[in-house]
Amino acid sequence: MPLDQPENFAPLAAGNPHDVVRAFSANPAFRAAEWEELTTEDNPYRRPVRPDDLAWLDYSKQMPVAKALKLSALLGHRMLRNVYDSELLLLPPAASPAAASDAATFYSDSNRTLGALAAPVLERHLFSLLESERKPLAAYGTDQVTAAIEAYHQQRTAETGRAFTTALGTSDRKASATFVLLQLSAYLPASRVAIGRAALGEFDAGHPGARVALLDDYRTWAGLHPEYRSLLEGAGLTTTTGAYWQLYLGTSLARGNHLHRLSRNREQYPEFLGALLHHSIDQSATAARFADVFEDGFGVRPTLFDHLGGEPGHLRELAGRWVEPLRRLYGPEAVERFHNGFADAAWLAQLWDEDLAQQLAWADDIPLHQEKAERIHRHIEDNGITVDLDTFVESNEETSTTHVHDEHRLVMVERGEMHFWNNVTHKIDLHEGDKVLIPVSRLHGSTVLSGECTYHQPIIPEDMYARF
Repeated sequence: MPLDQPENFAPLAAGNPHDVVRAFSANPAFRAAEWEELTTEDNPYRRPVRPDDLAWLDYSKQMPVAKALKLSALLGHRMLRNVYDSELLLLPPAASPAAASDAATFYSDSNRTLGALAAPVLERHLFSLLESERKPLAAYGTDQVTAAIEAYHQQRTAETGRAFTTALGTSDRKASATFVLLQLSAYLPASRVAIGRAALGEFDAGHPGARVALLDDYRTWAGLHPEYRSLLEGAGLTTTTGAYWQLYLGTSLARGNHLHRLSRNREQYPEFLGALLHHSIDQSATAARFADVFEDGFGVRPTLFDHLGGEPGHLRELAGRWVEPLRRLYGPEAVERFHNGFADAAWLAQLWDEDLAQQLAWADDIPLHQEKAERIHRHIEDNGITVDLDTFVESNEETSTTHVHDEHRLVMVERGEMHFWNNVTHKIDLHEGDKVLIPVSRLHGSTVLSGECTYHQPIIPEDMYARF
């Protein structure tokens, strides 16, 4: 179906919601990655999504919590970020034919229209699970909500997260620090842009001081760009939006997408302000830990976090500033809605911490997972165990866009050579006979080096994985 005329979108809008998402993912700028596109420092519009996988995924349904770290979450958050970013001005560091071509489709009328149709489908699929994960308060008065947030603040300050401890305990600290920085670049700028978006409007009379506060936050972030650029360039990276697209965890994209969603959907203003308060508390609690990881990995303590690490202010005063006007404007239920936004942001931050810690630990010990792969394969062969198996035959330079699996898998190279990668810092050579274990939800990709490469992926049941 040609999608160059508005009337041609009507059948899609009236049909299966998943078909809308598939149509959006078919944008040429979102096509699967090629071997020279492992990173896209010169092209902020090139966003590989793995659109072929949408043939068996289904975004018309709500995503269960059990899949929050799996493939539909990763690809869904990639697509949703593309919707949000297509509404923003992105510029390449220099003009190029590739960037110009992808910009034309990224900012096309059809992409914007399909994005508008796909956004609510993706938001429902990705964020509906948050409702079931909230722990309800006994009551939702301002005092009760403020007390709950104060208790969270104390706990968050004392327990900043497992990801930082894991990063500081790995053998390759520079690689770990680089990967942590990539995740920060996936959600910190996006969250600040969402705050800037929320400031647009005429609402001073209804909520005095709110617009100025939001603008001040975004203005502060814009003024910190030199320090942000210095941090990335000191690690050998660039600030181009989406430069390391394939290495962003789905949970990193989710944290930015959550604030984007709430600031973009204006009817969710109470939830946005709750999520924004969590953002301030989280930033205050983690700034020094980010600085520790980057100083340890890169040898220089960044100054950016001196500006991001300030206390969020007196929480009761903040709650009064945000909550009381909301109660007046939206009624008593606004206090619960404010807390819901806070609680959802906290849940996503915790999920991100667990996801990042697991990714760092796995990526830092690939030799162990190669040895485990040998033992698991030997166990399967010696005991005549039948497991599901996928086999791939790929040609030279064929590339697998980074992804995660919904189950534990081995990668076993029967013939040929490939690069296996999970960070921008290095690639792992796999030759004939080599094997590696990829646990469920671990981000990775590959590129074929030989004329042809045949490899197998046995699917490992959970009980067998646990034995090794």
